[in-house]
Amino acid sequence: MTRWQPTDALVRGLALGVGLVVFGLVLHKVALVLFGTPLLLSTLIAIPVRGRRGTPRVSVRGVPRTGEIGAARAVVELDAGEGAEVIAVRVPDGRPGLGPVRVVAAGTREVEATIRRDAWGEGVELRPDHLAVGPDALLVYGPVTGVELGRVVLPPVAVLPAGLLPARASGLVGAHRAWRPGDSTELRDIRAFQPGDRLKRIDWRVSLRSGGLHVREHHAEADADVVLALDTRLDVGTRVGEWAVADQGVTIRPGGSLDVACRAAASLAAGYLRQGDRVGLVDLGRPQLGVRAGAGRRQLLRLRNQLVVCARSAGWAPRPVLAHRQVPHGALVVVLSPFLDAEVVEATVHAARRGNVVLAVDALPAPLVADPDPWGAGALAVIAAEHEVRLEAMRRHGVAVVRWDGGGGSIAGTLRQARSARRTVR
Repeated sequence: MTRWQPTDALVRGLALGVGLVVFGLVLHKVALVLFGTPLLLSTLIAIPVRGRRGTPRVSVRGVPRTGEIGAARAVVELDAGEGAEVIAVRVPDGRPGLGPVRVVAAGTREVEATIRRDAWGEGVELRPDHLAVGPDALLVYGPVTGVELGRVVLPPVAVLPAGLLPARASGLVGAHRAWRPGDSTELRDIRAFQPGDRLKRIDWRVSLRSGGLHVREHHAEADADVVLALDTRLDVGTRVGEWAVADQGVTIRPGGSLDVACRAAASLAAGYLRQGDRVGLVDLGRPQLGVRAGAGRRQLLRLRNQLVVCARSAGWAPRPVLAHRQVPHGALVVVLSPFLDAEVVEATVHAARRGNVVLAVDALPAPLVADPDPWGAGALAVIAAEHEVRLEAMRRHGVAVVRWDGGGGSIAGTLRQARSARRTVR
């Protein structure tokens, strides 16, 4: 139990004062008594008897549970208690680590703290260790290890261009073209007038040239369902020799395949939800961590928080799971993976065979760096060749393959080509 304790200064003052007075009386040395008496009296007077009752307290407010990459503000509230003159508290100043120790007067009630994180994920942001000091530093309370306070920094969102998505009718109006006729602005066909057609749809120019009434038929607009399938079984960086070595003190490798995949998933989710689409999440390694498809800003927050949970629970699983029940009919499936094994390729191809438009986002960091041993270059060549073979196999089975470039600029064109190819097959 933490309590007020005497310092070495108090012990030395009492011992030296008592010793000088005793030796002066025993040896009949007035000088020793004159030196020892003021020291002993000043030490006894400076002892804060009432200060033993005060209990310093330190609390923190303003630390959000979730946040974005960068700096944030927090306030450390101080209550030094009775008998204290100064209090030392550890407060972060925006630099890495728990921050330096600041010494302030006991009457100070608040101290501002700057917390900063340059990587997303879970982490400790602030730990207000503190030490209260009495008059003349003769008594101290502590040091007390503060409660660790952390926050969840969400994966960053990059602004992406709107892509061409396959539509699925989940409402009357949406942002994408459906195959059925409807009331959008995109022309589908011009046909002869039939009973029940509205007069405002009559194309008078074509009707006058043909001698009969013709109407303009438009495509319907519908919402789209998007399923983000995240491969959390592997997390590799650019150095091939370090793939089997886990990084200490971090949840994921900065710049690794899982980092790239989660950033891409958050950006894609934000782009699709901004269009009014429904977005869900599937963890290929741990299906129980998935999120059902939904729409709106709250869904984006839910997905970004779940990406942090998936990254925290990431680990090897023998086979990826992408079951039929996890993917709504007609949804766009976006598989985010480094594609370093045949199992994830097989799951991706099966999703395409079920009739879904599948987009494979290659999250393997580039360029890869070979291990410096004599076999490093050869191993890297084999890995690159096998990786390209897997990507080509997915292309031949109708899967659109794209490498994530951080901005998603090539995704729209790739999806457009994939949809054109499916239309030709139909």
